[in-house]
Amino acid sequence: MSRGGRPGKKGETPERKCIVTGAVAPKEGLLRFVVGPDAQVVPDVTGKLPGRGMWVTASAEILAKASKKGVFARSAKQQVIVPDDLVEEVTRQLGRRTVELISLARKSGSAVTGYEKVKDWLVKGEAKVLLQASDGSERGKSKLRPPNGGHHIDWLSSAELGLAFGRQTVIHGALASGGLTKRVVEEALRLKGVREETVAAASGKDKTAR
Repeated sequence: MSRGGRPGKKGETPERKCIVTGAVAPKEGLLRFVVGPDAQVVPDVTGKLPGRGMWVTASAEILAKASKKGVFARSAKQQVIVPDDLVEEVTRQLGRRTVELISLARKSGSAVTGYEKVKDWLVKGEAKVLLQASDGSERGKSKLRPPNGGHHIDWLSSAELGLAFGRQTVIHGALASGGLTKRVVEEALRLKGVREETVAAASGKDKTAR
């Protein structure tokens, strides 16, 4: 879509306008929301829910501004109900979606786990994404280098990666190139935008409480 809302040229990346900042950006970096039948604002992480979409930059700070300043109501042109835990719910849904996509990549043969298998893929240039658990040993993780020109995703927990690979916990994983991998990266980056700031905010509250 062009900035005026008209279809863009073939091959262009679809763009949407953030209802908080007014910035126009590729929609992969934004979150879509719709208003449900009960007038409640509902996150649409898959982009498939019916209704007029409202787009917000994938950032906990910007999403919080949308929730507290009546931005959703102005965009929807009606009174809406914004859940108190909207940021946390978006984070949960994005985390679940990212795990599901990694699981699909695993089932299609486009993902491996285990230090030696991951290292082998990295050495052979088969890996396009290095996955490492956020709660894994820093010393252990430092032994593997992200692929050149690829991505390094290290903000999923060992339990989340374990769920994606059908195990209890996973520290190292790798994804080959392909459509599923592209979608994993997109969802993971949106998750990073809301998760890291949410964690930072929570840590700040904990310090204040002390």
